[in-house]
Amino acid sequence: MKKISRRFLLGTGAATAVVGLSQLGRGKKALGQNQEINIYSSRHYNTDDKLYSDFTNQTGIKINLIEGKSDELIERIKSEGANSPADILITVDAGRLWRAEQAGIFTAVDSQILKDKIPANLRHPENLWFGFTKRARVIMYNKDLVDPSELSTYEDLTNPKWQGKIAIRSSGNIYNQSLVAGLIEVLGEQATEDWCKGLVANFARPPQGNDRAQIEAAASGLAHIAIANTYYLPRYLKDEDPGKQAIFEKIGVFFPNQGDRGTHVNISGVGVTQYAPNKEGAIKFVEFLTTPVAQTFFAQGNNEYPVVPGTPIDPIVASFGEFKEDTTNVVALGANNAKAVQIMDRAGWK
Repeated sequence: MKKISRRFLLGTGAATAVVGLSQLGRGKKALGQNQEINIYSSRHYNTDDKLYSDFTNQTGIKINLIEGKSDELIERIKSEGANSPADILITVDAGRLWRAEQAGIFTAVDSQILKDKIPANLRHPENLWFGFTKRARVIMYNKDLVDPSELSTYEDLTNPKWQGKIAIRSSGNIYNQSLVAGLIEVLGEQATEDWCKGLVANFARPPQGNDRAQIEAAASGLAHIAIANTYYLPRYLKDEDPGKQAIFEKIGVFFPNQGDRGTHVNISGVGVTQYAPNKEGAIKFVEFLTTPVAQTFFAQGNNEYPVVPGTPIDPIVASFGEFKEDTTNVVALGANNAKAVQIMDRAGWK
């Protein structure tokens, strides 16, 4: 029997499929609370499928999976209102979780398991949503062009010595918005705006492409430094293409701000929806994400950092070294998002 029913939300063309699932989810509720849960997810990693299957094997709860972009899924749940079949929303970046929270999508979950396992800075203070993986946004550098002893903090990236040497994504990217939002929390608005202006002055090129594009720009020598999430880099070494493996060998990883607050981290997160047809099953699923098997699977399968301390990480990721992380509550990344966007715009960050 198929354990995962997968649907894709692709604009208006998917409306019929989602409505059909709505009828299915609400109808099945009457037959038993634990029969199935409906997950709306913006994580598009096939590696996650095994986790869904493991959850079904362990609990008997079938998973219906609807995949789409974060903003589309948030808008879909809002439009469905009290009739939404969604039990759970999964998305990446605390900024997007904040958007969903502000839209009234989540309900608080009182789970001692989640409180005990997930550090307080990686979950909502009122338990509206929870991080289940971490992403560190770091400095990656061309080993032939940069001596790592020259690197220190995010703040130092505004130093004129890096003029024309830094590659980073656009200001429209949520990862960068959250990085700036985190700086607002610790440095204040004016200092963060000054930082953004200094960073823009040191760009090697106008922002373009994804995190991989920044890594490849640094590897090619177009830039000396790239700002990117760590989990992208191991993919190059794991690729069968020798050219991709060569890119990995050219790049070093540096964790900024180890002498003070620590390196910026973000999360993939999950929340139970306000009108969840199967709230009990949904909570079981969120708790399942903190189990050793799930946490190890995220770490090994997608090169992310686990949120539960003591979980083994991928050997390639481990080779980057241990690091001190910024323990500012990730809620600030969403709360400061609007200010971050305004500051980046004023700084000329395209």
